[in-house]
Amino acid sequence: MATIKDVARRAGVTISTVSYAINGTRPVSEKTRAVIFQAMDDLGYRPHAMARALASKRTRILALLFSPLERGLGLTELEFVTCAADAAKERGYHLVLWSTEIHDEEDIRHLSSQGLVDGAVLMEVQEDDPRIGFLQDLKLPFAMIGRTAAGEGLLSVDIDFGRTLSDAVDHLVGLGHQRIAFLNQSREVYDSGYGPAVRGLAGFEAAIQRAGATGYRVFAHANPAGGADAIGELMNDHPDVTAIVMMNDRAIPGVIQALSERSLTVPEDVSLLSVASSPRVAEMFVPALTSMDVPSEELGRLSVEYLVSTLEDRPAEGGDLVPCTLVVRGSTGSAPQSL
Repeated sequence: MATIKDVARRAGVTISTVSYAINGTRPVSEKTRAVIFQAMDDLGYRPHAMARALASKRTRILALLFSPLERGLGLTELEFVTCAADAAKERGYHLVLWSTEIHDEEDIRHLSSQGLVDGAVLMEVQEDDPRIGFLQDLKLPFAMIGRTAAGEGLLSVDIDFGRTLSDAVDHLVGLGHQRIAFLNQSREVYDSGYGPAVRGLAGFEAAIQRAGATGYRVFAHANPAGGADAIGELMNDHPDVTAIVMMNDRAIPGVIQALSERSLTVPEDVSLLSVASSPRVAEMFVPALTSMDVPSEELGRLSVEYLVSTLEDRPAEGGDLVPCTLVVRGSTGSAPQSL
């Protein structure tokens, strides 16, 4: 069985440096820490978790607070979780998923008061998110994947929805589309102040105005029936639409089915572009969806970096905005000359 001495020898450092990296009692550079934890993995060395916690007065466990809203945990959300977990592991921490309702103060208080975790990463952030006040009162360090309306001074990283929706609209306008719809999350989710739903729509409307195009908006529940209902509403009110920007993964099957039932083909009659979604989602459909692929790896990594920096008394600023990346697949094409 490997010992801490074996780890030190393999990593080319002293035993005390290995101990500092494990316990967090003294600063160790990220490069050295990575070498040490790689040596631990190679040798199968696992320090006793309780002993490590007692030595450092830390659990080295982070909680990812996920409030599922109506969508639950899908492929896109799962990528954020796995990327954040990988980033935590690289820094000597474990990440646990803690699903709790956004207004459940008692659950968050229990998480903190029991000393179960050192800090938290928040997902599914609302414009006015009550969890932030709870965590601040409890003095539990946290960082966010997402941001609030007044997020100054909070550690956060988020999608740059303005840039992302601008790139999406520019792609469609470049193909000749002038009548473009935005299919959002449900009206209830939007009205709750869910950040992506609010910022996505604002970014779309600003991009449409800048491009001199005509934009429509429609809300959909996060399921195929919601997507089908939204397309029925959209096409009844605005049959001249030639492109749809979708920011609702779960509704997409219903969107495609409803278009097919109206004898509208993709992309010959209507172009589809998915925003802030996983490439795995986009590639599940026929044709594969042109999408603004979500930067889940970077967002997960940065959120953990900010939190760990705070826990280890290193300054962090946060506030990064990362745009999604346009990947052209088969679902967008030139606007039809006539409907």
